[in-house]
Amino acid sequence: MNQADVLIVGAGIVGLAHALAAAKRGFKVVVFERNPHAVGASIRNFGMIWPIGQPVGELCDRALESREIWIEVAAKADIYLEQCGSLHLAYRQDEMAVLEEFVQTNGSDLTQLLTPDQVTKKSPAAITNGLLGALWSATEMTVDPREAIRKLPGYLSETYGVEFKFGTVVTEIGGSQVIAGNQQWTGTHIFVCSGADFETLYPDVYAASGLTKVKLQMMRTVSQPNSWRLGPSLCGGLTLTHYLSFADCPSLTALKKRIATETPHFPQWGIHVMMSQNGTGELILGDSHEYGLNPDPFDRTEINQYVLDYLKGFAKVPSFEIAETWHGVYAKLSGQTDFIAHPQPNVTIVNALGGAGMTLSFGLANKMITALT
Repeated sequence: MNQADVLIVGAGIVGLAHALAAAKRGFKVVVFERNPHAVGASIRNFGMIWPIGQPVGELCDRALESREIWIEVAAKADIYLEQCGSLHLAYRQDEMAVLEEFVQTNGSDLTQLLTPDQVTKKSPAAITNGLLGALWSATEMTVDPREAIRKLPGYLSETYGVEFKFGTVVTEIGGSQVIAGNQQWTGTHIFVCSGADFETLYPDVYAASGLTKVKLQMMRTVSQPNSWRLGPSLCGGLTLTHYLSFADCPSLTALKKRIATETPHFPQWGIHVMMSQNGTGELILGDSHEYGLNPDPFDRTEINQYVLDYLKGFAKVPSFEIAETWHGVYAKLSGQTDFIAHPQPNVTIVNALGGAGMTLSFGLANKMITALT
C-alpha cells in the first residue's frame, strides 16, 4: 500500500522543514512536489536567515531556533552557509534615531551600534561618506537558496529515508487519502505547504482566509572579481520601515513620513533595499513588494533601477554588472506572520510566512510536528 505517517504537499522550504522535523522524530515521510524540483519563492530570495527582522519574543526565538538548525543541516548536507551578520546603515538623523531606540529596547549581546570608523572594520562595501552610524547584528546568515533547496531533498532521503515524489501533482485530499499522480496514498498526518498556489486544494478555506500574494523583483550580479567578499549583508534606512522588529520605535513614524514625502515611489512599490552574497561571489540585490491575488507577470525596469540607485548610495562593490533578473511570488496574510488551518481532522495547511520562509520555517515546523507527538 502507498502509506506513510506524514504526507507533505510541496518541496519548498516550508515543506522541507516539516519533512526534516517529522523524519527526525521517526515518522515515515513522503513529500509530493508538482515540479521536477521546487521553483517557487524558496529559490527566488536573498538566501538570508534574518533574525534581526523578527520582533523580540516568539518569532525571534523561532528565527534563532531555525538558525541553529540551518547550521547543523548545512554542514551535513554540504550546503554553503556564511555566518556573516548584518549592518543597517543610517545616513539621516531619523534613521539613526530608530536604530538608537531599537538598541535601547531590544538590544542584546549580539547587537551593537557602530560608529562610521567601526563600520569600515566590518564592511569593505559600506559607504562611510555621510554615514552617521550603523546597527551591527551577529545573528544573520546567508545560504544560496538555489543550492539549498536542491540539496536538501537528497540529504533528507539519504539520512532519514524521506521519500520524494517530484513531478507529481496532488489533485485531491479527502480524509486520510491523498490522490497524487493518479495514485492513492494514505497518511496519518497531511501537511499542505503549497506556497503561492493556495487556491487549488482547498478553495473554500482560502476564499475565507484573507490571503493575498506578494510579487517581488530581484537581481543578481556577476561573481565579484578577485574573490572579493561583501562581509555582512547590508541594508539602509528603507529596511527599517519593512521589518516588524522596528515597528515599536517611536521615530519610525517620522521616518516613514519623510520617505513618503521625498521618495513616494519607494512606498508605492514596497521597496526596501538589501544586498547579500552567495558562495560563488554573486551579489543578490532587491527588492520590491506588490500586493494582489493576480500579480503582474511583467517586471518593471524602473523598480530595478530604483533599487540600484538607492543601493549605490550606501554600498560600493567592484562590479554592479547584472547577470540575471527575476521575480518571485509568495503568500501573505495581512497582520499575521503565518497561516495555519485544519480543514480536516488530520490535515494541516501551513502557509504565508510572509517572505520569511528561510528565517522561520525550521522553527515553525518543529512546533507543528511536536504537536503531533
